[in-house]
Amino acid sequence: MENKMFCYQCQETAGCKGCTQIGVCGKKPEVAAMQDLLIYVTKGLSAVTTRLRAEGKPVDSKVNYLITINLFITITNANFDEQAIMARVKETLAVKQELLAGLADRENLPAAALWNDTEDGFAAKAAKVGVLATENEDIRSLRELITYGLKGLAAYQKHANVLGYENEAIDAFLQSALGRLLDDSLTGDDLTALTLETGKWGVDGMALLDKANTETYGNPELTKVELGVRKNPGILISGHDLKDLEMLLEQTQGTGVDVYTHGEMLPAHYYPKFKKYTNFAGNYGNAWWKQKEEFEAFNGPILMTTNCVVPPKASYQERLFTTGATGVPGCQHIEAKADGTKDFSAIIELAKKCAAPTELEQGQIVGGFAHEQVFAVADKVVDAVKSGAIKKFVVMAGCDGRMKSRDYYAEFAKALPQDTVILTAGCAKYKYIKLNLGDIGGIPRVLDAGQCNDSYSLALIALKLKEVFGLEDVNELPIAYNIAWYEQKAVIVLLALLHLGVKNIHLGPTLPAFLSPNVAKVLVENFGIGTISTVEEDIKKMIG
Repeated sequence: MENKMFCYQCQETAGCKGCTQIGVCGKKPEVAAMQDLLIYVTKGLSAVTTRLRAEGKPVDSKVNYLITINLFITITNANFDEQAIMARVKETLAVKQELLAGLADRENLPAAALWNDTEDGFAAKAAKVGVLATENEDIRSLRELITYGLKGLAAYQKHANVLGYENEAIDAFLQSALGRLLDDSLTGDDLTALTLETGKWGVDGMALLDKANTETYGNPELTKVELGVRKNPGILISGHDLKDLEMLLEQTQGTGVDVYTHGEMLPAHYYPKFKKYTNFAGNYGNAWWKQKEEFEAFNGPILMTTNCVVPPKASYQERLFTTGATGVPGCQHIEAKADGTKDFSAIIELAKKCAAPTELEQGQIVGGFAHEQVFAVADKVVDAVKSGAIKKFVVMAGCDGRMKSRDYYAEFAKALPQDTVILTAGCAKYKYIKLNLGDIGGIPRVLDAGQCNDSYSLALIALKLKEVFGLEDVNELPIAYNIAWYEQKAVIVLLALLHLGVKNIHLGPTLPAFLSPNVAKVLVENFGIGTISTVEEDIKKMIG
């Protein structure tokens, strides 16, 4: 079946149905087509690597990296550069052809594993392999749910990989799952089972990244992060990649240039290793969707390390640099060298010529409540629960976004009773972390574990509380889940929570458009998945 642009992988997709003309994110149809093709050829390559493993042959880590970054590139708000994506398609086809030659058995491989074409055929092929190529609505829904979960898992893998941490078993599963999505004989039950298995590997992927981050940079600790600005010129770094931040901080030493975080990079301040850098100034601005006004006001250059980039205004386009999986036409892209290092001298030299940032606000954000920091005060938390000082924890992790409906999360946080504590991770925190909601016996009412990547900490905290209170089921804990989602990393977090047995999760502002009515019904009936209504009704429902 041939189809034009159709994309419904993010929460803001047009009409909660799908983007068909241009993406709400700003993605053009030509870019969407190349992303569809990149997913298709990556599935084909994955079918080949899975067959190689079945024949007892090793798959080089470089191939694993290629597959993970291919998926990462297609995440919402990561890469808008059609030529860059096309280059990835070409590279993937070349690697696949080379690996095909090493197979003893090429029988019954899917068509995607054998397809190879010239650039002239890319657009025609892309039109045939998009989301709507799967005609059965429920099969399509499950395939996309798994695909988006795998995209999120690949993002976590990529972050761990750049720090030198690998898990061949996770790569083998990810590639096997991608290959199985090409199998038209799989039933709805088969794909449902694969969905839940994806959640299991999602937990493993988050555990690997947590290990990589904490062993490299130390366990996050209670930290006050400055929101004001200094008088020096600055570089603003956004996204999620801590390795990029480390290299930037190293290269700016002694230059007179300060480094500020934006959006999801805020939690970098919580890691002990980064505190030695005196030019690591603070956090500037808010969540990703405010970047057009905030990047304008920053005055200096901006480095986007991962997804969450918005196509820039012309006024600051020359100050926006991309690296890793990100790409924006007209912006300078900084590639890693063969040894993984990056040269940020062009950004630093530009920064020296720019004015200091325009101050947006003053004050501090308090964070750093990842699992080890919470475990350190576990006795205090347990005592507060036993005494009744804390009646309920509310997990409000996830993503922020530009829709007016997301103001709900700020109002919900403000309306929570004073004996509730918010557990958060991800940029959803920007809706309430600056509200000064107070504390309970010295325990802040908003405990920020970090990036969306750090949602694993919230799962560990829940499991630790289950153990401390001697409960059999994590759902017996006084924890409610009111999670805001936006893109595909939120999907793998959801699937991971389902694997851990967590039920009655509320997703908002809307349920994913890619859930068909029947698939949504399965999630509701088996896991109690729900959406949000009004603040007043949801407080009664979740808090009582």
